[in-house]
Amino acid sequence: MSSGKLYLIPVTLGEETAPEWVLPPSALEVMRKLKTFIVEDEKSARRFLKKAGTPFPISELILHPIGKHTSEYETHRYLDAALAGEDIGLLSEAGCPGVADPGAEMVRLAHQKDIRVVPLTGPSSLLLALMASGMNGQSFCFHGYLPIDKSERQRAIRALERDAHQRNETQFFIETPYRNKQVIEELFTFCSSETRLCIACDLTLETEYVRTQTIAKWKHTTLPDLHKRPAVFLLGR
Repeated sequence: MSSGKLYLIPVTLGEETAPEWVLPPSALEVMRKLKTFIVEDEKSARRFLKKAGTPFPISELILHPIGKHTSEYETHRYLDAALAGEDIGLLSEAGCPGVADPGAEMVRLAHQKDIRVVPLTGPSSLLLALMASGMNGQSFCFHGYLPIDKSERQRAIRALERDAHQRNETQFFIETPYRNKQVIEELFTFCSSETRLCIACDLTLETEYVRTQTIAKWKHTTLPDLHKRPAVFLLGR
């Protein structure tokens, strides 16, 4: 018997966004045929699947949670259905599975088990931010989260700025939303005045905010309230 497929199903970047607004019909059609999903968060996955129009009762869907408390034994067993010939789906909490997301481990395991991996089209806050920044889209580097320690984060910011200038390479990262204000203050403090900074927040939502300008100009700009709002920060020359 041939194995089923592991479909990588993008999720809306905010629950208020209709799936049809950011997901193509082909991706929704695939999702609506599946009954087994590997998910980052069960509650939000149920809400998304219901809103995206799964034809099955939510109680009949099989949801396998992944996270820091999931054992290696469990993650291997999650792919048993695909090995038995069933197509299954992988959902991120938001955006594209496997990108800044624990689902990358499941994708790695699928490849090891010779399960076909099929990525579907949908929103990625990282690519959308890069597209909208006006910065170098030919050469760029994503760094995930910066260090929590203040001195280490300061060194990381200076290193990102150096690479942005010396390599003409866009450097970007994300932060836990409740630290947005602190990170912005540190960027203003440790980056030179001519460095360009893009702040991209609430992408694809009605409250979307994207702006790129120099640090010098940012210091004279009234910022919107970005507290607890998902954002991407990009540095360039």
